Amino acid sequence: MRNVRRRELIAGLASAAAWPLAARAQQSERMRQVGLIMASAETDPEAQQRVRIFRQALNALGWIEGVNLQIDYHWTGGNAERLRNSAYELVGKKPDLIVAHSTPVVLALKQLTPTDIPIVFVSVSDPIGDGIIASFHRPGGNITGFTNIEGSISGKWLELLTEIAPNVSRFTFIYNPRTAPGGGSYFLAPFQAAASSLNLNTTINPVNEPAEIDDVVAAVGREPNSGLVVSNDIFTVRHRERIISLAARNRVRAIYPFRFFAIDGGLIAYGTDLADLFRRSATYVDRILKGEHPRQLPVQSPVKFELIINLKTAKVLGLEVPSTLLARADEVIE
Repeated sequence: MRNVRRRELIAGLASAAAWPLAARAQQSERMRQVGLIMASAETDPEAQQRVRIFRQALNALGWIEGVNLQIDYHWTGGNAERLRNSAYELVGKKPDLIVAHSTPVVLALKQLTPTDIPIVFVSVSDPIGDGIIASFHRPGGNITGFTNIEGSISGKWLELLTEIAPNVSRFTFIYNPRTAPGGGSYFLAPFQAAASSLNLNTTINPVNEPAEIDDVVAAVGREPNSGLVVSNDIFTVRHRERIISLAARNRVRAIYPFRFFAIDGGLIAYGTDLADLFRRSATYVDRILKGEHPRQLPVQSPVKFELIINLKTAKVLGLEVPSTLLARADEVIE
């Protein structure tokens, strides 16, 4: 019995001696530098929320700002010049890793980044088509990450809008060719194929400036039995308040690509859970900071999608939402 207690005492003393050594080793570990470039504006509350979720996910993995991690934040607000300047400035600092939000940000970094700076992208639609990676399973180079949508979703937008507004037979697709994936082509082919199979008429309306949005939405409002499909790109996200307001003013039935459009007053939204992408991206940051190379990490597709219906807007538009559609919704705004 005495020997057992003696062994326990020795083990306890050894453990007590080892703990301060481990703590000192952790404290002396080099501070890791991570850059984060957001395509959104710093004033965008939705974007701020996604960044908070990203930081919380990093914290859960042991990466704490000010302790073993320093994050250099850049908010570009969809401004091309600011984006290029942020990319140039951040690459010059040679961080351990860069997290890049959206296709334009990744493309700007790809032109500047030496292969020894890993990049994890979030919310890129067509990384192969845009020449960012070689393949999903083997991305190659120094870039990997998480896609936010598939082109075929544009057909789903058509189906959902006809379900909530069955009298709509003509659909206008609005996008910015400078910021939409593939200049818009990523969504257009599936959109037109779905419209053909459903015997629907379509109009394609590229917009480059905010004022052009006014003309397009007003034209849709003047056309009987018409609906609006809003593309997923930085431009439409940045100007969502304008689009939603114009749709309401012109009594346009419209479907949008993300939850926050419906939260802000849009009729219906269907798309990827963006918060989930930012949460998952923290796992790749963790793995790369611990020694894995981006080429070892396959590009991942979205796994969570959201259907949001704004009943307030539906009532204003005189629409009676089918109970079957309400039952499938992830969130109903009343």
